[in-house]
Amino acid sequence: MKLFISICFAAVILSSCDAQKPTPPELIKGISFVATRDTINDAVVQPIKNYNANYVSVHPYGFMRDMENPAVNYNSSRQWWGERLAGTKSTIDIFHSKGLRVMLKPQIWIGRGVYTGTIEMPDESRWDTLAATYERFIMDHAQVAEQTNTEIFCIGTELESFVTARPEYWNDLVKKIRSVYKGKLTYAGNWDSYKHVPFWDQMDYIGIDAYFPVSDQKTPDVATAKAGWSSWMDELSSLSRKHNKKILFAEYGYTSADYAGKEPWKSADETQESNEQAQQQLLQAQYDTIWNQEWFAGGFLWKHHAEQGRRGFDKLFTPQGKIGATTVSEAYSRF
Repeated sequence: MKLFISICFAAVILSSCDAQKPTPPELIKGISFVATRDTINDAVVQPIKNYNANYVSVHPYGFMRDMENPAVNYNSSRQWWGERLAGTKSTIDIFHSKGLRVMLKPQIWIGRGVYTGTIEMPDESRWDTLAATYERFIMDHAQVAEQTNTEIFCIGTELESFVTARPEYWNDLVKKIRSVYKGKLTYAGNWDSYKHVPFWDQMDYIGIDAYFPVSDQKTPDVATAKAGWSSWMDELSSLSRKHNKKILFAEYGYTSADYAGKEPWKSADETQESNEQAQQQLLQAQYDTIWNQEWFAGGFLWKHHAEQGRRGFDKLFTPQGKIGATTVSEAYSRF
């Protein structure tokens, strides 16, 4: 009888312990959404849901002419509806109404496609202009994020030299953002510089635009691409432990072109042929290797277009109409 009581008591204790275990947070299964010319409707939202996504990333742009003219201009009548403040707010509200959570990720575009990570001002006056106008740009969007109950706000994207040159500015900016926005914060560090961001401890996620090179092959098979992730995984897990923060791929993806895993941050050029299989197998390798790691929070696939471009989607990052779309939706349904 005593043995029976002891066994029952132990079973109750184990059951109680299981009940108290925290539920692991749901992976962020995100799609990056390209802003639209006009308002969006159910027909625009449904393809996002067809990926089995639970998050969408919204990307309003601010524009900087060049290093000589560094003022960040935004919310202009010349911009598409989805890039202006009112359109951004409406887009977020529509996604929320359809059961999708949102990351708001305002970004800078520099004239002629100059990489934002190389921003360098010729004098203090222009640094001050950049700092003041970028702050207005970000704070206006932080207010939109708060007004719409946006779940995640990204405070910057691939701004390595700006972050390095003005560390106190960024510390102050984070405090100002926190004063108006109560959700989760991240910053999108580029794949080759994310380790050097000085304010990860102030973020909720370590955000990375995850264009890590994983294969030099024209059409890498899944095993080869998985092997290519091995050294990057050590770096990612180490940084996660250091800051006790999960890694979020603020962007990830591959073009549907030859050698897509060699320099994944680059758009395909005329020397590369269309190659849907390369895109599909690179995506599969990432899902198999990264997405089941305990230090991983999820990511946002780059990217989905609501509108067809003049050249269509051939060789672009989007998996729309390609075999990679099935790989994304199957992976997102599994995690």
